[in-house]
Amino acid sequence: MRIGAPRVEGSGMQPIALHTCCGPCAASVVPQLRQSGMEPVAHYSNPNIHPAMEWLRRLEALESYAASSDIALAVEPEYGLSRFLDVTRGLSGRDRCERCFLLRLTSTAKWAAEGGMRHLTTTLLTSPYQDRELIVAVGERVAGRHGLAFVPADFREGFRAGQDAARELGLYRQPYCGCVFSEAERYQKKLAREYAKRSESPPP
Repeated sequence: MRIGAPRVEGSGMQPIALHTCCGPCAASVVPQLRQSGMEPVAHYSNPNIHPAMEWLRRLEALESYAASSDIALAVEPEYGLSRFLDVTRGLSGRDRCERCFLLRLTSTAKWAAEGGMRHLTTTLLTSPYQDRELIVAVGERVAGRHGLAFVPADFREGFRAGQDAARELGLYRQPYCGCVFSEAERYQKKLAREYAKRSESPPP
């Protein structure tokens, strides 16, 4: 775990635990939080991300952004794919996403409560491709269990600005949400074309 001091002392800024999925989404959310008077303390807890090198690549991009933007960052000390598979086994669609959000936000909420913070939010709320209603419902449930207030801000208006900032900083921008299931869905059409091509080809 690596963490720097949040920029709150003497600044009037309210610290907020920010579950953070990647550098580009952080680049979208952090400026919006600071404009609202809150100083994010980022927490990287994403055992859903597959494969392991994708998890590491996203973490490295986040670390780069955190350093350039003077953000305190804590990192869950293990990759943890087995935990994600354990809680999502046999599920699909929205049910699987709910378990995924619950796993990740619970980790950040527990860490935040232990650190004495009072507010929680997530960079997942900046993506136009995620189920905002579900994320908010899970976030409020998890925050309540740990004595925190969940901030359900709609960060989506800053999504493109975050992507642009990530591009300017040379940060890695991922092509899928992270889990093995979304990776398969991301390349489903391409795989289908490959399967069709191979089935049409005569055997050697």
